[in-house]
Amino acid sequence: MEPIDENLSKMGSIYACIHCDTNLNLSATHLYPPDFYFEAGNKGTLSFAMIDTNKFRFQNEDKIRPFFETLNYWGIQRKRTKIFCQSCGRLVGYVYDDGPPLTDSPGQFHMGPSQVIPRAPRYRFKTKALRITSDT
Repeated sequence: MEPIDENLSKMGSIYACIHCDTNLNLSATHLYPPDFYFEAGNKGTLSFAMIDTNKFRFQNEDKIRPFFETLNYWGIQRKRTKIFCQSCGRLVGYVYDDGPPLTDSPGQFHMGPSQVIPRAPRYRFKTKALRITSDT
């Protein structure tokens, strides 16, 4: 498998399922930058703010395990949803509820961010499940 060219995500790109070659309608304009807070240290994944939900099938998954939201705050339960390609049914990524806060709230009791602040979904795709090509 060939490595993914970092420059392709900056240009107009076509993201397709590597198994069935279906165009997943993912837009590079909704791609989070690699230095965004939840992308730090994540290799082999791309995170999007929005996706075309008609191209995917979703399955909820609850895991009880520690995760760190900020340096001084951690939680026990992290919810995520599996993302499957609608065409071939292969697992291509996950939806996390740890995107940017949807409000300007300083957190519960003004003690910083917490799980009670509603957050935008983050659609995280495994790069090994995507075929990325330039549309030019």
